[in-house]
Amino acid sequence: MTRLAKKLLAALAVGMTLGIGMNANAGLFGLGGMSWKEEVLLHDGRRIIVERTADRHGRHEIGQRPPIGDQSISFTMPGTNQHVVWKDEYSNNVSGANFNMMLLNIVGDTPYLVVTPAGCLSYNKWGRPNPPYVIFKYLHDEWRRISLEDLPIEIKQPNLLNSSPDDVAGKRSKDGLVSAAVIREENDGFRQPEYRTILREPLLDVGGRCGEMIYDGNGGWTGIGWFKKQPTKEACLAYCGREKIGARYCPCETLFRGK
Repeated sequence: MTRLAKKLLAALAVGMTLGIGMNANAGLFGLGGMSWKEEVLLHDGRRIIVERTADRHGRHEIGQRPPIGDQSISFTMPGTNQHVVWKDEYSNNVSGANFNMMLLNIVGDTPYLVVTPAGCLSYNKWGRPNPPYVIFKYLHDEWRRISLEDLPIEIKQPNLLNSSPDDVAGKRSKDGLVSAAVIREENDGFRQPEYRTILREPLLDVGGRCGEMIYDGNGGWTGIGWFKKQPTKEACLAYCGREKIGARYCPCETLFRGK
């Protein structure tokens, strides 16, 4: 298969999702993006109001909507005036935003955010997590990625709207707020259990059709099989050289370790 053909296959993977948001309804996305508020039910029964923004831009097929390009969520910490913001900006290596929103919670005075990769390229970029969660903890005024093991056990229930933001308008109440009850109903509608609650054990087929891919550092992706089929580490490294895959991304050292 030629390099061009592989690039085309990688581009097609942008449209492959991990089953996230399959029950979302389509709607009209306002020009210039949109913002809305959600009522978020915390694990201890408290409720906070968060504000979310999203817009669409970037490469897309003719007749299809652009991907989510930038999004954010912001809120004020309960009992304080501390304003916290999390942003997910457009990434060239996934041709859009990285994540779908899932859960925001606060344990003690520490916020935690659980998101899921938005599509196959993002899933590979973020290390193919199983279960498919990327988790952030707000510490010392910045968001830091943590492992699932470090997520407090009391955090279990998704509480953010995970469907397409195009569908938000139809779910808002008269005061412009998406209620916690509506969010719970939407999230309970997912077929996949990993999106209805936080799972703590690996899944058997979390990636589905999303095969493992290697980023080349220049905006393209190549299936891992092309590296695995090389007979030696030297041949694998030569393949990386021919395909212009930088040392940072070339998987040969890992694939042929000990051989």
